[in-house]
Amino acid sequence: MEEILKRKENHISLACEAVGRSAVDPGFHRYRFEHNALPEINFAETDTSANFLGRNLGLPLIISSITGYDVSEKINRNLAGVANDFRLGMAVGSQRIAFEDRSFENSFKIRRYAPDILLFANLGAVQLNCGYSADECRRAVDMAEADALILHLNPMHEVFQTNGNTDFSGLLGKIEKICSSLKHPVFVKEVGYGISASVAKKLREAGVCGVDVAGAGTISWSWLEGRCSNDVVVRQSSEAFRDWGNPTVDCIESIAKIGGKMKIIAGGGVRNGVDMAKAIALGADVCANATDFLQKVMVSRSDCENFVESLTLELKTAMFCVGCKNIGELRSAKLLKIG
Repeated sequence: MEEILKRKENHISLACEAVGRSAVDPGFHRYRFEHNALPEINFAETDTSANFLGRNLGLPLIISSITGYDVSEKINRNLAGVANDFRLGMAVGSQRIAFEDRSFENSFKIRRYAPDILLFANLGAVQLNCGYSADECRRAVDMAEADALILHLNPMHEVFQTNGNTDFSGLLGKIEKICSSLKHPVFVKEVGYGISASVAKKLREAGVCGVDVAGAGTISWSWLEGRCSNDVVVRQSSEAFRDWGNPTVDCIESIAKIGGKMKIIAGGGVRNGVDMAKAIALGADVCANATDFLQKVMVSRSDCENFVESLTLELKTAMFCVGCKNIGELRSAKLLKIG
């Protein structure tokens, strides 16, 4: 347990230092909106709200999963308060630590601070090969009083993590069983290397409600785990994968084309309101961000609130200047591909 806590502490520290970013660009620079000099709408009436899983969000945005341990209890409490005030969604970090030591359950019991938010529980999908079943998935949802469950996929991360779980064999069938057993929607997310259309199609056929693409363009977990390792070979090898992964924009575009009812969360390098607008226009239902929220909330809750207000102004301005008065209209806004 001491080793796990130290690793999670290092994760937060390195993420807050803004080191270890992927060498892959998320791809939003490849597009720009066609500016509308005559939008014929009132800026004051531009509506950034979005409905997702039956919840009305003030922004099409989810505060994405952040690792959970003692310090995270304060982090999650403040983030939950911000999410509640601004009507954002939120996903807790991996709840595995609370299964190994129940004293950590309070890190994930944030519904008391955010009674009205859209909330996601979270477990590693690979744990289904380590004895976890639908019972643990239900317990995770109940622990967080969540509206949905995220199962995260992180094969690259597990390879470089000390004592990582690298047996991903047969997981699709087990994910399918979880989807058929739980009454709550099941989502699947990556942790920074992206979900391709081919994988998304398999997940959709297995009953998964949606994916957080979590594309390349944010933290490189292979590099970060390499920095945390005392093994020289692991440290050196992790460098080779700094530019690995599917860019976020490619993930959104390709998954949007497969059709069906699969919901798309655009995570991975969505840094501002213009990126958010582009992600929605490319086919995402909502966006997600973890790193920037973590960095802001570690300074102060007010910094985090200012960040949300900046995102709101940026998204609203982008919508206004393409002539879209709501998120529904933004979904069909014209994007120009550069180059």
